[in-house]
Amino acid sequence: MKLLSIIFTVFFFLSSNFFAQSIEDLKKEITENEENLQHRLDILEKLVDDVLWFQRVGDVAFVDKVFKTGPPPAKEKNPTAQGAGNPVKFWSYVFIPKGIDFNKKYPLIVLPHGGVHADFTTYYTHIIRELMYQQYIVVAPEYRGSTGYGERHYKLIDYGGLENEDANASRQYMLDNYDFVDPDRVGIIGWSHGGMIALFNVFDHPDKYKVAFAGVPVSDLVARMGYKDDSYRDLFSADYHIGKTADQNVEEYRKRSAAWNAHRLKTPLLIHTNTNDEDVNVLEVEHLIKSLKVEGKKFEYEIFQDIPGGHSFDRMDHKIGREIRIKIYKFLDKFLDPPKKITTLKDIEKASYR
Repeated sequence: MKLLSIIFTVFFFLSSNFFAQSIEDLKKEITENEENLQHRLDILEKLVDDVLWFQRVGDVAFVDKVFKTGPPPAKEKNPTAQGAGNPVKFWSYVFIPKGIDFNKKYPLIVLPHGGVHADFTTYYTHIIRELMYQQYIVVAPEYRGSTGYGERHYKLIDYGGLENEDANASRQYMLDNYDFVDPDRVGIIGWSHGGMIALFNVFDHPDKYKVAFAGVPVSDLVARMGYKDDSYRDLFSADYHIGKTADQNVEEYRKRSAAWNAHRLKTPLLIHTNTNDEDVNVLEVEHLIKSLKVEGKKFEYEIFQDIPGGHSFDRMDHKIGREIRIKIYKFLDKFLDPPKKITTLKDIEKASYR
């Protein structure tokens, strides 16, 4: 009986470990399958949205999608592997207003999308139409980490790092390939994470941009890690990204935070934020504004009070959202002087429905 008891105990121990291991393997397989499925769905969604771009702005713009390179990956699993160290390949949307005179020069807007992992979608339709109305040339980079291009591009993310250089590479691409783009009239605008990219582009390349607009910009990653949940923090501490949490490497998070780089501003800048923002807490942007003031920087800003739409308040199509966008366009006009101006709601209507 004693021997049987020992055999049963050993069998139970081994089988328990086997099943436990099997369950863990199964969980891992399910997670991997879910991630693969999500990437495939993102690719499909991107293909659909590409078609929608032509439908929604094709009457006012020549729409193209160009393939280019940015700096090599921030991290390489195998730095001696074939192709290691090669530049990152990525796409950018190009929008050129119909009816322009290709013998003249036109101002360029660089427009990086927002989101930790996101992409440039027809969410921006009316903004693109409004920019086309003013005869801006627009380039919108799908920088490293963007969704819709598979797992590899997704995991190249370098939030607050080399993705900024992808945006700047898109600016340079336009100057190198389109003679009608005026190198002396280049601006960069963005909202949320795109606002952060706009800020770092003028910090890093102040002589390349005449003006910048940062709407509800992610401004302080250290503070952000404090008020967001674990699933959000995990996006940054993933091994293919920063690889550490903010408490493990606070200096790295500060380096990627605009509020901690305010001393570097030299470019005319407009900042917008909203007190009821459900994504970028207003405290982040307030920190940026205070830091710029302490550094004695000249810039403009407005803190809006509980405007409907929260994080998207000045990208909405309600009347107040359009009125706020007119303020943005008037600020850009002072430095980029587009051939046509949007100064009234009537102009917005013309841009939206012509």
